[in-house]
Amino acid sequence: MDTFGPASLIPTLVVLVMAIFTRRTIESLMTGALVGMLMLDPFSIVTQASDTVLTVLGNDTVTWIILVCGLFGSLIALLVRTGGVLTFGDLVTRRIHGRRQGLLATWFLGLIIFVDDYLNALAISASMKKITDRFNVSREMLAYIVDSTAAPVCILVPFSTWAVFFSGLLEDNQITTNGMSLYIEAIPYMFYAWVAAIVVPLVAMGWIPAIGPMKKAEARAAAGQPIPDGAEESALEIADDDERRPHLINFLLPIASLIFFTWYFDIDILRGVIAALAVMLVLILSQRLMGFNDTFDTMLDGFKSMILPLGTLVAGFVLKEVNDDLGLTQFVVTTLEPLMTAQMLPAIGFVTMAFLAFATGSFWGLFAVALPIILPLAISVDASMPLVVGALISASAFGSHACFYGDSTVLSAQGSGCTPMAHALTQLPYALLAAGVATVAFVIAGYL
Repeated sequence: MDTFGPASLIPTLVVLVMAIFTRRTIESLMTGALVGMLMLDPFSIVTQASDTVLTVLGNDTVTWIILVCGLFGSLIALLVRTGGVLTFGDLVTRRIHGRRQGLLATWFLGLIIFVDDYLNALAISASMKKITDRFNVSREMLAYIVDSTAAPVCILVPFSTWAVFFSGLLEDNQITTNGMSLYIEAIPYMFYAWVAAIVVPLVAMGWIPAIGPMKKAEARAAAGQPIPDGAEESALEIADDDERRPHLINFLLPIASLIFFTWYFDIDILRGVIAALAVMLVLILSQRLMGFNDTFDTMLDGFKSMILPLGTLVAGFVLKEVNDDLGLTQFVVTTLEPLMTAQMLPAIGFVTMAFLAFATGSFWGLFAVALPIILPLAISVDASMPLVVGALISASAFGSHACFYGDSTVLSAQGSGCTPMAHALTQLPYALLAAGVATVAFVIAGYL
């Protein structure tokens, strides 16, 4: 594919600069995509725009994301409206007596709910935000902890959605006949995920202080305002009106069903959330917690509450399509290819792919393009394949964790009750810290 060379970076730079200054994600993404379309063909903007949007919306992955996120919104809205989340909060609060315990409990839940990063980001944030509010923890801090136990933890577990995808990708590229075996060999070398997960309790305990924008967010929360300005109330917010609480089973059974059926259906979170919704509806109707009309109105409100994050994700996919047409990934990888010796390939591969994942908001599709380029190169220079695979998957986790408009970032922010930009900017210093440590680890491991 012909590329636009260094000019292929322009749309992504436009997005990042505009997002930082305006703190608006959808507008920034669409502006960047429009700039890319002007570069491709300035005389067919309308045709390009319509064709690209139709391509994105016709993508099976995008349809899957819309259904998963929307139905997740419906499930959480029902848990909120019926009081199940507050019942869970009452139980946990009796055992949590301070800020540190609340943050560590959130981190621990993230470690044990590892099946899928969407499940992690939405279920834990909805469960814990009123608990952390009581200890004046900023919603940005909650979103950071939830996000840090989404993709970074999911990639470390060989029976998560990430493991299933990447092991299949390794087999498709004929790198190995047993992708899962190679994936498991690479887990010790997924340095970014290990460091990102370890940094969280250090931040929760105060051993790593709040820095940059997070420091301001925590100061605001300490003054009694955990929710940042600009965060909108939605069906996912919980109002405590002191009414009689329902039984705890009304919270635990749907969540347990969600986890179990996601695993039962071969790590398919869409089927898991459909099954959990069915269990929730049986509980509501059998106990007459809500009327028929109120129940389905609440489900609709929950689905609608996910429109903004879904709009951000769709805009991100539009930008990805434009970047693919510009040849961004091929340009960056081929430019750095001469530097990729056996010793330096893991570190350079991590930094390069982490940048691309962060810039493009593509964490799975990007690697479908890049792996056929990088892995044969790793074989030709006789680099350690588990180390290289660990570096590339670490880069994908960094992109999911840090990207301003990535799915995990957007959903963690939505579930926690803050804006995607507020979450992204406050967690970025910690993500960069983990990435820096991981880069050094890859350099050292490359020479061992």
